[in-house]
Amino acid sequence: MSRIRCLLVDDEPPAIALLQKYAREIEQLEVVGTSHSAVKAFDLLRDRTVDLLFLDIQMPVLNGIDFIKTLRNPPAVIITTAYREYALDGYDLDIIDYLLKPIAFGRFLKAVDRYRDRRRQPVVVPPAENPLPSHIFCTINRQRQKILLDEILYVESLKDYVRVHTHQERLVIKGNLGSFLQQLPGQQFMRIHRSYAVSVAKVEAFTPSQVSVSGRSLPLGGSYRAAVLERLGREGYSVE
Repeated sequence: MSRIRCLLVDDEPPAIALLQKYAREIEQLEVVGTSHSAVKAFDLLRDRTVDLLFLDIQMPVLNGIDFIKTLRNPPAVIITTAYREYALDGYDLDIIDYLLKPIAFGRFLKAVDRYRDRRRQPVVVPPAENPLPSHIFCTINRQRQKILLDEILYVESLKDYVRVHTHQERLVIKGNLGSFLQQLPGQQFMRIHRSYAVSVAKVEAFTPSQVSVSGRSLPLGGSYRAAVLERLGREGYSVE
């Protein structure tokens, strides 16, 4: 029987200890990590394979429900909380089960069995999406020049021009940032400020006030902050 790799996230150490104790009673469960905050759990999910997440809701900085919403490919989730009123939010997110504290072992075991039942169900593979474009052509020095999208690090607004920063060079193109971004696939690029847009894959780190790309710290605009932080969380980046 395959192991079920679990991550325990709760800001209360006694709650973590109880879940660890229960997990030891079920041979199939393997606790691969614990965290006292959802923010730190980002790193654990990025570095370790997790099948099942036991997650508290009321935590500082980022609560459990918002944390799940930021994950692009979340593992199966079992909510553990002392607050009954969050149950509806949990089920709307396709949660495996909702455990109300204090959690009895029998109830814990039933939640794990629900996960096992879900795991046995066949996986439906979605149809493949259309491939993204690999390049665009822009007018530079009166000629149409190919720009490889994978080479773009970030794009900067210069009033009536935009400056495209790539690995090898900086290209200046006439036009505004909004119009230029319409040529780029939204799956690969996002605007972070009225003067900046970045390639999502090139983001190295971020905070609530800036995004780092290729060693350059770019400002994160207030009107873009919520959408940017949510998307970077879904992409699997860690929060500083």
